[in-house]
Amino acid sequence: MSAPTILAVDDEPTSRLLLEMHVGEMGCDPVTASSGAEALEILAQRQIDLIITDLSMPGMNGLELIARMQMQHYEIPILVVTANGSIESAVDAMRNGAYDYLEKPYSPEDLRITIQRALDYRHLVQENKQIKGLLNERFTFQSIVTINAAMKRMLELAAKVATAQQTTVAIFGESGCGKEVLARAIHFAGKGLPAGFIAVNCAAIPEHLLESELFGHVRGAFTGADREREGKFSLARGGTILLDEIGDMPLPLQAKLLRVLQERIFEKIGGNAPIPTDCRIIVATNRNLAELVAAGRFREDLYHRINVFPLSIPPLRDRKDDIPLLCEHILDQLRQHLGKQLPGISRQAMESILEYHWPGNVRELRNCLERAAILTERELIRPSHLGLGASPTDALLETAHDTISYTLTFPSEDLSLDALIDQILSTTLQRCNGNKSKAAKLLKIGRKAFYRS
Repeated sequence: MSAPTILAVDDEPTSRLLLEMHVGEMGCDPVTASSGAEALEILAQRQIDLIITDLSMPGMNGLELIARMQMQHYEIPILVVTANGSIESAVDAMRNGAYDYLEKPYSPEDLRITIQRALDYRHLVQENKQIKGLLNERFTFQSIVTINAAMKRMLELAAKVATAQQTTVAIFGESGCGKEVLARAIHFAGKGLPAGFIAVNCAAIPEHLLESELFGHVRGAFTGADREREGKFSLARGGTILLDEIGDMPLPLQAKLLRVLQERIFEKIGGNAPIPTDCRIIVATNRNLAELVAAGRFREDLYHRINVFPLSIPPLRDRKDDIPLLCEHILDQLRQHLGKQLPGISRQAMESILEYHWPGNVRELRNCLERAAILTERELIRPSHLGLGASPTDALLETAHDTISYTLTFPSEDLSLDALIDQILSTTLQRCNGNKSKAAKLLKIGRKAFYRS
């Protein structure tokens, strides 16, 4: 693997020489230019992996060089170098496309860390571009199967907002209805998003760790912070970040997220340098945020800020016309995943599926069909394979070769047909945890049989 080529652009010979020396010591291939115009000529002639440019140069300055590179669609990370006291101009450069900045005077170690971080970012972008084509086939609006009118209208709106990369999208829906699938489809439908998709579950991360997870921290920021860490907002630069279960985000962190949404900048824990972010922000929740606002558990200003473009996914029970289509789509995936011949679903099983209310939505439907597909052997899926409304133990009891083993013991003087029936009823009722309807269904008898005198 060849060494990365780094182009240093500076009108001062001494600065160019120092950059060339430090870049060479890192094992990279240094190239220098004394002006923005010369840098563009070099870019037209050879492959460059990273650019380090001064902001203040005669003729074409650093900001103008960045603008020209964007016009010519160069996807190369740019580090800008600024004099002491010009942080505002460096932040402005990052808002316009620069990856990071260095403030003079900088140490060789700061330069090395910043260069390595930018090269890692470039490598990540290249990897994401390679896999984006594969993921594009899986996470597209076309991969979301539906014939439901409300679902189709929602997808039409999602496709429109996919092109507005700076617009915050809020996805509402019950657990298991496919909020992350929709968020990924929006990401991959967006144009000009070179970086990846990062999902953060705000409910799954402890409150004291969530801020560091999102924004990162500097070394020594708190006990145990023995090294600097990049947060998810840094890693999502140029891509999309999904803040799932946003309704569970603690109030103090909500204020910091509001700043990110309004100003597009954040700071690491323990750091003072503002870091711009250009990622698309999508939030998702299964909670009613308006009710949380009324209860004082969610900031009203943040609610209005994230509710710019709301999308609501209907629960599966409200779009039962999609269920047969979803079943066939899921079975198709399971045929490949399990390597089994799955003829399909029997009429009785489909009736059971359509009658069920699906509190876990599409996720529950998929889990149900996956379990049924494992239990079947080249036969249609039947109601007994689904186990709908039954505990896992009961469901396995009903479907394991369609047999149940009973061990019945009687003293010889008590043996009679009535005693045998009573013990079968009693044993079956115990196995069904006292549920007479379930026990009657299992024995294919009427429920009144359990009220024998």
